[in-house]
Amino acid sequence: MGAVGATRDAFEEFAPTLLEEPLLTAGVLAVLFLLLTLGGLVVRYLRRPPGKRFAGLIGKYDAVAVLMHPDPDPDAISCALAVKEIATSRGTDATLYYSGEIRHHENRAFETVLDIDLKKIKSKADINEDEIILVDHNRPRNFQGAEAIEPLAVVDHHPGVGTGRKFTDIRTDYGACASILTEYFEELGWNPVRPADVDEDEEPETAEGVVSPITATALVHGIQSDTKSLTKGCSVDDFNAAAFLYPGIDNSKLDRIANPDVDPDSLDAKARAITERDVRSAFAVSDVGTVSNTDSIPQCADELLRLEGVNAVVVLGDKEGEIRLAGRSKDDRVHMGHAIEAVVDDIPMGKGGGHPQMGGGKCSIEHMEGLGPGDGISRDELHERLFAAMNGEL
Repeated sequence: MGAVGATRDAFEEFAPTLLEEPLLTAGVLAVLFLLLTLGGLVVRYLRRPPGKRFAGLIGKYDAVAVLMHPDPDPDAISCALAVKEIATSRGTDATLYYSGEIRHHENRAFETVLDIDLKKIKSKADINEDEIILVDHNRPRNFQGAEAIEPLAVVDHHPGVGTGRKFTDIRTDYGACASILTEYFEELGWNPVRPADVDEDEEPETAEGVVSPITATALVHGIQSDTKSLTKGCSVDDFNAAAFLYPGIDNSKLDRIANPDVDPDSLDAKARAITERDVRSAFAVSDVGTVSNTDSIPQCADELLRLEGVNAVVVLGDKEGEIRLAGRSKDDRVHMGHAIEAVVDDIPMGKGGGHPQMGGGKCSIEHMEGLGPGDGISRDELHERLFAAMNGEL
């Protein structure tokens, strides 16, 4: 008979009762009307662009915390700044938090040149607001109480299983999370304002409908930073986002952020990475030893990947008893995130992962020696395991 026929027969059987009982008929019609109304509201809500849903959600709260991942990069910082601008326009206070260090010379310049107020935390108790929004990551980590956080919303472009209680927008095909926040501005009908139209002598104000030059400049640099100036791992959406923001860029500030002075320790680390490199076929590993700034390690990896004939590279270095690894790949055979994860997987408390083209990890030198009856692993063996992982042997 089918579902439609069964429903028709049931209605025909029930119809005489409805005709004989006016109050019952009215009640049934009222319930149907309510269900149809609620269904229509749900459909209209779900059809709203995510930017409008996100802004509407934030506007329901007096204050929100915007949490970046540990050691925030330009993509994370620019996204947090964009969320703050949206929140402020809705009358909601927003505070920007991070739990690690801002060490990379470019990231420090980013914070200083754009005069961004960021607060460092050591535990969940340091966050004053009840509602927390995650940007550029989807699970809180690396601070006390992180596992107890249930974020209100999550906006990210990294793979992962973390979700927000009321809003989740994870787009792994985007090269930068900043491109997602830029789309929110577009969906809200906002437009960048030219720096020449802003009086720098006056206190900047966040107005609904206007993307400030500071935020536009930050988002463009966030996109450029995560996509190597729109040359790696990006999509058409990243190009469109940069084009939308272009009228609001402060070129002077962007140049100062993108080309800061390099500290001598980073140059020394790059020199050691080059001289100590071990190249085998199309892969390279370099141990730069002890460093004063761990952000120099990924910089070394970027530098070594420029070597002719090298398609994948991992650089390792240590600071305060912990080895950090940074990997880069332009070889389709090497998923760098998976490779580093495999290398540190059986080291107690070791962590690793990332994207196909970019990965990172860390492990304690003490734990490398093994816990309990384990034999552990030496630094030279770690070196060999990196080659094995890139060759698909782990």
